[in-house]
Amino acid sequence: MPPGRARGWRRAAIRLLGLVARPARRAQGAEGVVVEPYRGYGSREEIFLIGRVFRQSHAAPEADPDDLRAHLRDIGRRIRRRKLAGAAITARFGGSTVRVATDRDGYFRVHLRPRERPDGAAAWHPVALTLDTDPPVAAQARVFIPPDRCRFVVISDIDDTVMHTGVANRLTMLWRLFVADAQSRVAFPGAAALYRALHDGAAGAEQNPMLYVSRAPWGIYDMLTEFFRLHGIPIGPVLFLREWGLSWRHPLPRRAEDHKRELIDRMLALYRDLPFVLIGDSGQHDPEVYAAIVGAHPGRVLAVYIRNVSPDPGRASEIERLAVTVAAAGSSLVLAADSRAMAEHAAGLGLVAPETVTAVAAEQAASAAPATASPRARRIAAPTPEATVASIEEGELKQALGEAVPNVVVEPDDRGGRPGS
Repeated sequence: MPPGRARGWRRAAIRLLGLVARPARRAQGAEGVVVEPYRGYGSREEIFLIGRVFRQSHAAPEADPDDLRAHLRDIGRRIRRRKLAGAAITARFGGSTVRVATDRDGYFRVHLRPRERPDGAAAWHPVALTLDTDPPVAAQARVFIPPDRCRFVVISDIDDTVMHTGVANRLTMLWRLFVADAQSRVAFPGAAALYRALHDGAAGAEQNPMLYVSRAPWGIYDMLTEFFRLHGIPIGPVLFLREWGLSWRHPLPRRAEDHKRELIDRMLALYRDLPFVLIGDSGQHDPEVYAAIVGAHPGRVLAVYIRNVSPDPGRASEIERLAVTVAAAGSSLVLAADSRAMAEHAAGLGLVAPETVTAVAAEQAASAAPATASPRARRIAAPTPEATVASIEEGELKQALGEAVPNVVVEPDDRGGRPGS
């Protein structure tokens, strides 16, 4: 291997090891006790957050960030850390207090109803946590509560929607999740600009909630946070990370579509006064899950954006089923090969500012991806939801999918670009 390339691999390995090792250095209590809260979410009436308590060996004196051996020692500390089951955690927020215990894996879950309503102008709010030990261990979590000015909620998948993980190819996914560093988990060109625009909204500074979904385990939470920071993607609660329960007999991720639907249903109930935008990809179960959500909650979903990442013709039937459900509900479906097609539709619907399309296009042009013009979307529409459904059932969408049309928009004409209509 050429010396320059070997040095590049070493730097990448050190960067990755440093990121993996970093959480092992955060001990607040005696004997290496760590209270690690994750970002939470909530409303004016209730909040939710999750975290973990564990014990780890003490850290060595601060080492050079490029010291490979120091990173390996920290990873060893992380591997050897011991979960604390049955530990008592007290959470305080908005004049209310709740006491919970960690489960057998050391995780704790806080559900609290504040007596005092949080400030309606702020988005992020601190939650005081105390591990009831002698001496007590204090920590602080943060929860996102939609401010009064927000207009809608975005729920987005992460894998193969925001960043390339190769979910359709499980070996590729596992490599990217556990080997590639945060910088290597390449964001889809234009995705960051689009997500910033959705967070800001058409009026700007709306701070619309961005709730992210992943089938990955909680163990890569820090890596996802770093990925979002590097690419300038608005950080929200990464709500749906989960423990995979890997074993030698079952070394691949368990099915999670039922879990995803249950949690999205919960978000719709929590933010019952706000409409939703759903973003996913065609490579796994997002079309099936989103069809069930739109069908069960008519009128609540403004638009469904599906990134077209799967060439598998077997997915066409599920996309057609989603299109029928979305059209019948009077909503919009965008099947897009690139972020610009999503941005153009979102701008037309009034979800983002018109200049978003230019910003997304500029980000795409500046990316390492081959520069190609965004093809115009084929629109499948009729005067009413019923007539649009009939167009789909007569094969118009199937024909577009068979011709491998990159961008397809399905929506009734009577939406007229009016959000929530």
